[in-house]
Amino acid sequence: MCRISGIVHRSSTPAIDQITSMRDSMLHGGPDDAGVYIDEELHLALGHRRLSLIDLSAAGHQPMFSKDKNLVIVFNGEIYNYKEIQQELQSLGHNFISHSDTEVIIAAYAQWGKDCFSRFNGMFALAILDKLNGKLILARDHAGIKPLYYSFENGSLYFASEIRAFKTIYSNWKTNPDWRTYFLVFGYIPEPYTTLENVYTLSKGNWMEISLNTFNQQQGQFAQPNYQYTIHSEQEAVTKVKDALDAAVKRHLISDAPIGLFLSGGIDSSILTLLAKKYCGDQLQTLSIDFEESSFSEKKYQQIIIDATNAKHQSFIVSKQDFIDAIPDILEAIDQPSNDGINSYFITRYAKEAGLKAVLSGIGADELFGGYPSFKRTGLLGYTQLIPPFLLKAAVLFPDDKKKKIQFLVDTRFPGHYLFNRGFFTPDRVAAYLDIPISKVNRVIESVALPAANKAMHPLEQVAFEETNLYMQNQLLKDTDYMSMWHSVEVRVPFLDKDLMNLVYSIHPDIRYNSKQTKHLLIKAFADILPEAIWNRPKQGFTFPFQQWFNQVNIPTTNNPILQQMQAGLVNGKTHWSRYWCYSLTQLQNRRGKAW
Repeated sequence: MCRISGIVHRSSTPAIDQITSMRDSMLHGGPDDAGVYIDEELHLALGHRRLSLIDLSAAGHQPMFSKDKNLVIVFNGEIYNYKEIQQELQSLGHNFISHSDTEVIIAAYAQWGKDCFSRFNGMFALAILDKLNGKLILARDHAGIKPLYYSFENGSLYFASEIRAFKTIYSNWKTNPDWRTYFLVFGYIPEPYTTLENVYTLSKGNWMEISLNTFNQQQGQFAQPNYQYTIHSEQEAVTKVKDALDAAVKRHLISDAPIGLFLSGGIDSSILTLLAKKYCGDQLQTLSIDFEESSFSEKKYQQIIIDATNAKHQSFIVSKQDFIDAIPDILEAIDQPSNDGINSYFITRYAKEAGLKAVLSGIGADELFGGYPSFKRTGLLGYTQLIPPFLLKAAVLFPDDKKKKIQFLVDTRFPGHYLFNRGFFTPDRVAAYLDIPISKVNRVIESVALPAANKAMHPLEQVAFEETNLYMQNQLLKDTDYMSMWHSVEVRVPFLDKDLMNLVYSIHPDIRYNSKQTKHLLIKAFADILPEAIWNRPKQGFTFPFQQWFNQVNIPTTNNPILQQMQAGLVNGKTHWSRYWCYSLTQLQNRRGKAW
């Protein structure tokens, strides 16, 4: 895991201090090594900061070059099947001098061009300079696990792993005038948008090719879900899911640096830990977080898995005071505003304290196997189509924010149902808070688009599609990336293994989901090793006591009557902490040099 950056000018060579400033603004994400490449003929500069996990030697230094020096790469991520690809390339005549997956990527591109990206099973954001053909290629992994931002601004191209890097180019880079609207409606800023004007996210599973002579851009897709249901037998699905996740965990444990697992006590992390035991043996390392508030503690369930695996376990208690003391650092860590991410901050902070450089996480399981409440609401939401639209619109009159969200159901297409399940503030609230017309709020909402989906998609598949491409993509993965990198820790997500995802998308929804038991297919696949006490209980989820904690948090904002009203609501229970946090982040002051 690393951090990358780049600058391309039309007619002048980027200054070394510019690329170095971009690179080093992300020092936290790559403290082990740093490198810069400047090409005066092509007017290009590449920057890299390294967090070493595979091949810790100097042979893994980046920017890395092909043997003929015609290819230069900066790469952030891991290619888990790089050894298999390396063997194939060796049979084709390629030789290697390191044990790095980066060198394999260079050789793969030299052999197959942009078609190489579809061969990779991993998480990555990268840039390859093809000097011979005068072009630069950017690419991002199949699931969008690793971020890659870019901007064509004033005749130049800039790209980086974090938005904060762009502010080193122009400290007064204009902000996106709509970011607060996106944020208050969704609780995050949906891709491809960011807090900065004309700075966008490269879409997952996509490459972008830039001609260094003409600056013409071409974009293509190398990975997308294929909903061709070929598995209609539950037994076949159970067997194949079990084998695929086992193989994914094995791949994700490849590391030359200390690696462990975050054990929450839930189904997903418990399965990952039980599977990792087979490959780690006595070296299995786990960590967990606990609270002084006993009603939020999952220690009982964590202990069941610790006993079953005899893991080398470390548990950390997060107190209210720990949270309050950490607020300034949390605000520094946030690269893009989010109503969540604080849990990832503490998980990775303590992973670093535990001496780990990488941890496995259960992100993706809820989306793939139907673990969220939104999957259970699908049938109920179907009945709302029978309600006249004028009655749904009348929900705007409710004083309660949860009931006000009923108005989103007027739109039976995207994003109506999603915003009913996941939305934060309704258009009328956002308009009032930002002092803008409701029509403008609605136009901003309409600008958000999902990747193309089959209109005849099964209703539960549609829920999974939206949870994956909106909530997970824009919040979970984004939060996890910048919070983990803030602590120089890599988070790996076996449930988003490319082979596993492709398999799951081939299973018919009638088998994949069950209205009586969430994640029933996952539970059946691992019934032989997963204790019933882990799955046969009310789902709590990994949650912090934020409702109790936030009423003592002082966030540096102006004297804002709306915020003061929300603070009072925290005390009497009328305001949910996440709404307070969400609105507060739009009002922060003294953010000089920050991206928002």
